Amino acid sequence: MSRFYVGSEIGQLRKVLLHRPELSLRRLTPSNCEDLLFDDVLRVEEAGKEHDVFAQTLRDNGVEVFLLLDVLAETLSSPEAKNWVLDRQVSEYRFGPTFSTEVRSFLNEMDNAKLASHLIGGLTVAELNSQCPSPVLQMMHETDFILDPIPNHLFTRDTSCWVYGGVSVNPMAKPARKRETVHLRAIYKFHPMFKDADFEVYFGDEDRNFELATLEGGDVLVIGKGAVLIGMSERTTPQGVELLARNLFKTGQANKVIALQLPKARSCMHLDTVMTHMDYDCFTVYPDIMRNDIPAWELTPGKAAGEISYTRIKDSFIKAIARTLEVPELRLIHTGGDVFEAEREQWNDANNVLTVRPGVVIGYERNVYTIKKMEEAGITVLPIPGEDLGRGRGGARCMSCPLERDDI
Repeated sequence: MSRFYVGSEIGQLRKVLLHRPELSLRRLTPSNCEDLLFDDVLRVEEAGKEHDVFAQTLRDNGVEVFLLLDVLAETLSSPEAKNWVLDRQVSEYRFGPTFSTEVRSFLNEMDNAKLASHLIGGLTVAELNSQCPSPVLQMMHETDFILDPIPNHLFTRDTSCWVYGGVSVNPMAKPARKRETVHLRAIYKFHPMFKDADFEVYFGDEDRNFELATLEGGDVLVIGKGAVLIGMSERTTPQGVELLARNLFKTGQANKVIALQLPKARSCMHLDTVMTHMDYDCFTVYPDIMRNDIPAWELTPGKAAGEISYTRIKDSFIKAIARTLEVPELRLIHTGGDVFEAEREQWNDANNVLTVRPGVVIGYERNVYTIKKMEEAGITVLPIPGEDLGRGRGGARCMSCPLERDDI
């Protein structure tokens, strides 16, 4: 039986889920990129080549790589899984009673690989090629999307996150990303690799409106020793943090959550865009955001079942992390260069590195000033190209969902 467990941010990485750029990014245009949460359009072929280098770098370092499109297609080979997914994406409340039947029939007739491609890449009116009389269709144009593309699937870190012996299938903050969660829920329920595996599902695996309780994996750092560091950011709310914490404590998978208040800004949409863990006592941070005076709380199990105890951290979150990791102090590697160079490199994900084992990280080669500082601190940086991938505003950590990683 496969083992799914993530015990840290820095232990040996063994299995990871990635998503190679595909149809959804080819449908990203200057007119729709903002609605789809991108700042720019990518050269998809070049981004694909860069992603291949990323995946091969992982394989060269002993990591088993799974690709989301393939895993979703394999999941859809189960008729039960296919019906489950379509029930949640093609309803009469979305398309009306007549047009929903037409769309459902069209998607049902696709083979699994093509269906997976269109669920992620979108479906246009022209591709459906329907004469359905419903005004829902008749009022649309040939290039309108019936199913919107989901280019943010590139960032597999966010939609689900493995924390010790379980997974949170996250309620996403933005409408453009909410359908991603359906795909990950289906994979963890029905794919042969997961359906008989032994793991907890902490949060998000329900057909409900989560209202203000949103959570994204870029804000969740499994720092080890039973602790989790979570940023309350543009995308992750205190409500989401508390609900995840309650279930982590209930299942006994974690004993502490350190929650940080972050600015609600695009440049630091998630904690991992300004702070990641590289070695036992070493983090990379963007100091303009990660200041000592950031408001922070420790959440621990309360006395009664289901209760949470809250403690406002009085000294600093840096000292709280050091205490948790049982190290005298943390080594903080700041974003490199002068104030202008550091701001540019942070924007280009200099601090968003993926640790493959203690002291060895993957990051974009373009961030030369930050790489220099990391190497001077004894960190080995495995550089990958990111001239096009980086336009998506996500680095190596953003583009990876660890499925198995060792404790520290």
